[in-house]
Amino acid sequence: MLEVRGLRVDYGAAPALLDVSLEIRSGELVCIVGPNGAGKTTLVNAIAGLHRAAAGEMTMDGIELMALAPHRFCRAGIAIVPERRRLFTRMTVRENLEIGSYVRAARAARAATLEQVCDLFPAIREKLDTIAGSLSGGQQQMVAIGRALMAAPKLLLLDEPSLGLSPMMVQVMFRAIRDVNATGTAVLLVEQNVAMALDLARRAYLLEEGRIVVLDQGRVLAEGSAADVMARHDVAAAYLGVAHA
Repeated sequence: MLEVRGLRVDYGAAPALLDVSLEIRSGELVCIVGPNGAGKTTLVNAIAGLHRAAAGEMTMDGIELMALAPHRFCRAGIAIVPERRRLFTRMTVRENLEIGSYVRAARAARAATLEQVCDLFPAIREKLDTIAGSLSGGQQQMVAIGRALMAAPKLLLLDEPSLGLSPMMVQVMFRAIRDVNATGTAVLLVEQNVAMALDLARRAYLLEEGRIVVLDQGRVLAEGSAADVMARHDVAAAYLGVAHA
């Protein structure tokens, strides 16, 4: 479905991503892990069209994304839940959600999709006419995910969805992500909670200093399963902050 090959993203004269390649198959749940500053958010933003890549290839179901204007990425089937949510805090929850469905195909199904979002997050249903900025952090994250789902994406990009949430709300978020993926929507997850992300994902990519890490005489770690990533003692200790007994 999504194929990224040799992607390079720069911030001015400084490269942020160097020769990054990955793929996400239809209906998969894949996570990207790695230390702070590795370029995880930059990678997700590039896939969403929010940051223009300097070189490489990105295709979505055969559509060359690099040739598209940023606002066309959503029409290609990609939606993002950005880090720290970025809601329109002076607008109502309903208005924030409806903004997500302005692509023509999504707009036609707006009422049905809104009902699906409310079923996924029952707490939203009673808050539809509430100003979004008055909600708790967890409720705002529900709205942010719901807004992206209103676009009826084939691929949902999630950047640190548990950031700043209580442990109980993190559990709610991860259950919702699993439920969304179970409907057939592919998910690319960037998450600070490495253990939970690797438990949830089918496959994992390890990103270090703008590169997908290559270990063991050329074996690309990204091609292993999420369990394989966690099982490697050297990787878990050096990159993920996880200590094995």
